[in-house]
Amino acid sequence: MAELDVEVVAADHFVWSGTAKVVNARTSDGAIGILPGHSPLLAILAEGELSIEPVTGSRIRVNVDGGFFSVDNDRVVIVADNAQLNDSAAA
Repeated sequence: MAELDVEVVAADHFVWSGTAKVVNARTSDGAIGILPGHSPLLAILAEGELSIEPVTGSRIRVNVDGGFFSVDNDRVVIVADNAQLNDSAAA
């Protein structure tokens, strides 16, 4: 099964990295879902919640204050101005 290699960093700290099945985010143009095989993309990240469904384990939720993310060859890199793991239970 194909998977995404995901890395989330904030301007001043590392947030999360690992393999995932899907990444959902809000961009300046609206919501987007990234699955393995997605075409290359560079987008402006909007303020809100980023959701990552890892290959194993519970859904990861990250609150971000903007930034950008890129997708290329099943690698997703998210660089947020500020990012914090959401401690609440996954829905």
